[in-house]
Amino acid sequence: MAAVDLATHPGHLARRLQQAHHLLWNTMVSEEITSPQFAVLNALAAEPGLDQRTVGERVGLDRSTVAEVISRLIRRALLDKVRDPQDGRRYLLRLTDDGRSTHRKLTVRTARMNQVFLAPLSADEQSVFFDLVQRVAGAAESLRHPGEPLAAPRP
Repeated sequence: MAAVDLATHPGHLARRLQQAHHLLWNTMVSEEITSPQFAVLNALAAEPGLDQRTVGERVGLDRSTVAEVISRLIRRALLDKVRDPQDGRRYLLRLTDDGRSTHRKLTVRTARMNQVFLAPLSADEQSVFFDLVQRVAGAAESLRHPGEPLAAPRP
């Protein structure tokens, strides 16, 4: 049987893209704060006081992953959690002063990293790239939630 051309396999290309992103993240953004950790900090910078489940939904992390990410950020004193005054069973999350400072610093670095990451593409190609990746990611997300309609293909 002949070998397949992995350049035609989206999963293989997505993995290679992720490897490139990981390398750039570690060299240009942070070796201590991961991309998912930054996503949580960013979500809470935009909407302070979210609960853990909502943060996970905002950043596309499953329940166990977001729990571990939040636990690490709390241990690093970048997040605080407080009981929800309306529902004592729930905790609300907020950035600490160090968390806000870390978020600001990493926001600048991620912007630079993204410029390097997308440098092979023109501005128009970057726009098309984001549109296509968001459509595929949206359709893939729909697969995690059976019963919800799949994202409709666009013309």
